[in-house]
Amino acid sequence: MDPKQAQMLREIQALEFVAVELTLYLDTHPGEQEPLNDYNTVAERLNQLKAHYERTYGPLAAYGSSPVEHRWRWIEEPWPWEVQY
Repeated sequence: MDPKQAQMLREIQALEFVAVELTLYLDTHPGEQEPLNDYNTVAERLNQLKAHYERTYGPLAAYGSSPVEHRWRWIEEPWPWEVQY
């Protein structure tokens, strides 16, 4: 895995963690605007980064999460637990 790909994957994982944490917080504090704004910012950046990653390196998930344009590349990349940083 090239360093740019590994860095992008780490950023995706970090943003996913923040999104989950903000989701849990908003479940118990639904009326707070600042965390909601933070969540929307993180979600937008996460979606952009995932789309860029998938265009460049291939799908991040299977089972209908990521459309396939040319050929099935899912098995060509390391599985998430195989990624070495």
